[in-house]
Amino acid sequence: MVKENGLVDGNKAHEELDGLIIPGGSLIESNSINNTPLKEEIIKMAKMGKPIVGICSGFQILSNEVDIGRKSPQPIIKKGLGLLDAKFSPLISNDKVEGEVKGESFLTKDISKPIKGFHCHTYGKIDSKKKGLIYSKIKRVNYKNEDKKVLSGLVNDDGNVIGTMIHKIFDNNRKIVDNFLNFIDAKENDKKKIFERNKDFIKNINKQIGIETNINIKGPGHSHLKEQLKRKEGEMPLCIMIASTGSDSGKTFITTGLAGNLRECGLNVGLIKIGPDIRDIVPGLYLTNGYMEEYGSIQISNLGWMELEKVLNNIKNSKYDIILIEGVMSVFTGMLNKKIPYSGAEIARAGNIPMILTTGVNKGGIESASIDIAAHGKKLKDFDIDVEAIILNKVYDMSIYESVKGYIEEETGINNIMAIPKVKMEEHGTTPEVEIKLEDFTLQGYNTIKRNFDFKTLINIKKQAKFRGYLNYKEIMNIYKSG
Repeated sequence: MVKENGLVDGNKAHEELDGLIIPGGSLIESNSINNTPLKEEIIKMAKMGKPIVGICSGFQILSNEVDIGRKSPQPIIKKGLGLLDAKFSPLISNDKVEGEVKGESFLTKDISKPIKGFHCHTYGKIDSKKKGLIYSKIKRVNYKNEDKKVLSGLVNDDGNVIGTMIHKIFDNNRKIVDNFLNFIDAKENDKKKIFERNKDFIKNINKQIGIETNINIKGPGHSHLKEQLKRKEGEMPLCIMIASTGSDSGKTFITTGLAGNLRECGLNVGLIKIGPDIRDIVPGLYLTNGYMEEYGSIQISNLGWMELEKVLNNIKNSKYDIILIEGVMSVFTGMLNKKIPYSGAEIARAGNIPMILTTGVNKGGIESASIDIAAHGKKLKDFDIDVEAIILNKVYDMSIYESVKGYIEEETGINNIMAIPKVKMEEHGTTPEVEIKLEDFTLQGYNTIKRNFDFKTLINIKKQAKFRGYLNYKEIMNIYKSG
């Protein structure tokens, strides 16, 4: 692994490495490579003809520039390294994709079948005068259904620098791996050593949460929480949904913090998103050093990757001790549009999945938020959905919180009420939708949840997830109008 100082095992990257793969993340938004010695090392490797492959944010780093001003009235330009002649601008895509090879490169040599993977980006529109290397078929653009073929891969004139927006391009396509290894002239013995070093690398990064956080994962016998939550053989992993009363309530922040703390305890933590916007679980996967699973998105209507029943079957056969399922918008949004399922509540009920319900108090105040979340909690009970805890997020006045806490308990019958204080972030925003520095966002989530979340909540959950079918529209309406 190359560090920001441009060194590998104490040696300069361009002297030590035969090639480089730059993964996704928030590299371009957070300026993680610009203004570091690593920038010069990458440029030197490119000039030496060594292979460099950038994936998603890694591609953006290799480009000329990226406009990250999706919510800005004017462009916000972040400069890349200029190794690939391309400019990026906002285009959201979270599809599973099949990439079609249209150009020639060492990486795509002799590949005639589609390259399988997924998109997970906010700034994915590529403008380039160069011939495209790969084009992806996507079904949804900027939250709207739209079948489209988009440019998703480029190669430089010298043929050694490649960028692609397709995640899992190496994992899902063995020929891609072979082509990369052949380009660096790796012999069979070399390949064995590379694969062994990869195993050691994975083992080493899984000794702590995140990358170079110095927060070590606890070993056997050092975590009471692990002893209580460790999955027993033959049982379903504990599944918990983090749902909310609306967008910008802090679902991603809370899910990320929970993921980091649970992984620190030595638990294997899986993350899943309801609906298509898998970008939301990327911060949690960063802390757990986890994997975006093929079932990482639960389908609602025609949006997302996999139907709930199949997702639950995959979870049962997985390695995970606990699964965190991040909701979408308000837990009730979409419930009455006659498409089944179309809301987080329908997923929770059909999957027998208990819930942590949160609301952000920053918009309407703590008083309004308490009334809103109490109404949500009561209606979820009507739908036979267990709410294990209620969280008031972004609390700015603890005395007001204490005043409304009793009201929420009385209205809902839920006695596990928590407050998470308002957190100041150094960067522009606190969700993956806007500009963040991934490292800061994830550690803020980890530390905030560590200080403010009662983990006995998880230990006390007895309900096991299982598919029990969906309510029809008439049944939904009857419950919705009751009480």
